[in-house]
Amino acid sequence: MSSAHDFDFFFGEWDVVHRRRLDFLDPASGWEEFGARNRCWSLFDGAANIDEMPVPAQGWTGLTLRLFDPATGLWSLHWSTDRAGRLFPPVTGRFTGGRGEFTGDDTHEAKSVRVRFVWSGISATTARWEQAFSVDEGRTWLANWSMDFTRRAVDGAGELP
Repeated sequence: MSSAHDFDFFFGEWDVVHRRRLDFLDPASGWEEFGARNRCWSLFDGAANIDEMPVPAQGWTGLTLRLFDPATGLWSLHWSTDRAGRLFPPVTGRFTGGRGEFTGDDTHEAKSVRVRFVWSGISATTARWEQAFSVDEGRTWLANWSMDFTRRAVDGAGELP
């Protein structure tokens, strides 16, 4: 069952390896890979959080706002970038058995898409996020972006290197 503390694992500093399809809707498209850092912090005693991810190699910074609705037990995840200056339509969902799945509707290059985010591989030092799009209302999915997170090491003085 989902709770207001589902994303507690994500608080702190992370190194990130992105793997992104060059064309989000083309299964024959190639991939690009790039690195980033991520920092996530808690709000509302865990029932909300924000993470910020500068991606210097791509020239943008991303941000996710996550909110837990105790009445429904669902999370809403809202993505934005400094290039967009707005929140994209949210995906909603929950964690079950250590895996979080979140879906919603959006557009990509003027085409309606169903969006799915999956959080998996969660441990004290690792996590994985994957995005997939569907153009057939969720019957089939094309994975188009993944992020592998590794917790940043802390030195003996409690500081990040």
